[in-house]
Amino acid sequence: MPVNAPLADLPDVTLPLGELVPPFQRHYFTGPDDIRFFKSRCYTFGRSVQYMPLVRAFLDTCAAERGTDYRYLFTLLGSELANNALTHTRSGQPYGHYTLKCERRDNGLRLTCRDQGSKHTDQKDQPNRFEHLTTHASRLTGDAESGRGLAMIDSLATNWGDNGFTGTRQVWFFLAYDLSGSSWNSLL
Repeated sequence: MPVNAPLADLPDVTLPLGELVPPFQRHYFTGPDDIRFFKSRCYTFGRSVQYMPLVRAFLDTCAAERGTDYRYLFTLLGSELANNALTHTRSGQPYGHYTLKCERRDNGLRLTCRDQGSKHTDQKDQPNRFEHLTTHASRLTGDAESGRGLAMIDSLATNWGDNGFTGTRQVWFFLAYDLSGSSWNSLL
């Protein structure tokens, strides 16, 4: 049977998300109860949106030592990166996955989402075309049809960017602990 052959219909089951996490990485998801010093944390998530509670637990735990506003904003922006990977890249297709990597810096947290590349790129002809993501503040309006997520990241993160490779995109944002460079405080 080929490796990518479709699976036979399997029954739906309810499984606690924690059962999917290896024991040596469970502290990545436990929040302030078991926060451990880290310089970098990395976890790979599957293609299902049903993993989003696990994604949010990972993000909230990475920022667990910070205040409520910071944790909320970091989790919101990180969830947007994860959702973009699922919606706009091959990471959301069968056998897809994406990786979130959080790096602790002296003055804030940097989160990188590495996905499996654009759904719209012909991998045989142009496996790794170079094209940076762009956004505009005008996309934050309610009637914008796309681009609101990156516009939100542009507005609320201290800074952000991407590696520019459509075949293996890495989108990142940095959020300063004092929320400098973010429009968050002006929204309150």
